Amino acid sequence: MIGANVLWRGYRQQPLRRSHMTAVAQGDVPLLLAVAALLALGLLMVGSASISIADRQLGAPFHYLLRQGVYVAVGVLMAFVTVQVPLAVWQRIGPLLLLSSLALLLLVLVPGLGRNVNGATRWLSLGVFNLQVSELAKLALIVYAAGYLVRRGEEVRTTVKGFLKPLGLLVVFALLLLLQPDFGALVVLGATLLGMLFLAGVRLWLFGLLVAAAGGALALLAVTSPYRMERLTTFMNPWADPFNSGFQLTQALIAFGRGDWFGVGLGGSVQKLFYLPEAHTDFLFAVLAEELGLFGALGVIVLFGFVVWRGFVIGRAAAQVGAHFGAYLSYGIALLIGLQAVINLGVNMGVLPTKGLTLPLMSYGGSSMLVSCIAVGLLLRVDRENRRGGRTS
Repeated sequence: MIGANVLWRGYRQQPLRRSHMTAVAQGDVPLLLAVAALLALGLLMVGSASISIADRQLGAPFHYLLRQGVYVAVGVLMAFVTVQVPLAVWQRIGPLLLLSSLALLLLVLVPGLGRNVNGATRWLSLGVFNLQVSELAKLALIVYAAGYLVRRGEEVRTTVKGFLKPLGLLVVFALLLLLQPDFGALVVLGATLLGMLFLAGVRLWLFGLLVAAAGGALALLAVTSPYRMERLTTFMNPWADPFNSGFQLTQALIAFGRGDWFGVGLGGSVQKLFYLPEAHTDFLFAVLAEELGLFGALGVIVLFGFVVWRGFVIGRAAAQVGAHFGAYLSYGIALLIGLQAVINLGVNMGVLPTKGLTLPLMSYGGSSMLVSCIAVGLLLRVDRENRRGGRTS
């Protein structure tokens, strides 16, 4: 073990060679492979989960599959463009992205502009697809927060005032998201920002106090809202009303039960045949578990875990070469993807209350797919600048 550690330290201290520069051009290959696997598997499952509902509603069995294919292609193109933009540019335009996202969050609440679906007004119609503004807001706040932690890092770590300033901004986002309402996006956004502040080195007692206050506020929001309270009680015992409030969750659990170890086979899901609502969006993972079984589901969990781990590794490498903006940005993106994946998987498996959150890089939806691909592009950009700075990730 000692010899292996010595060899590893020696490798880390070596300057970049020409072979390493080839790797730079290619990007973080393990991360790329994991993301490509998630995109391919997601596209396959969207086609399988949506074929029946697309045929019944639109008379075109591959409608959602073809649209998702376009979203994936555009997302990959946007990720490629993102990799070409220096981090200094992203840091400079952070405030502009923040203001733009706030303007869009206000715009979606204007009567006649925001599109209402199932009682929630979260989308702006752009003709070819509906833009879910909260998806852009998540990424914009992360980019801005990374820049803020670089500019005001010492103040954030040493004073209460510096710590509370970014939280004031979060309160503004929270109010706008609750007006839509989009409680799930608020939970992910708030937890991501708190995680970034923690990794920036804020005082533990202050962080713990804030986490307790935030948890209390979220609990209060849940118990004072009838439909959120219903979701909580349904989550505790979905079988008490399996044909009404507990229908969605019970159908998801049945899908997991039918999948067993190896699944019923691709395309063989019964639950997607109008039993499981939102089978190709929020509950895509349940259909995957039914068709590919426990091993298929575990494979997806491993892939997401690997992507999140690579995000933290890239962030740590950025911190080592003094690229603090890249470090905070990587941490924020890793937290964002990880938290949203954990919540979606938890909802599908019945261990968390139902939330309207998609599975990043897999679920059907243009906004989620494009923002997720841009986020991966930012990770790859950080990795590229890390390597140019003299270290591999």
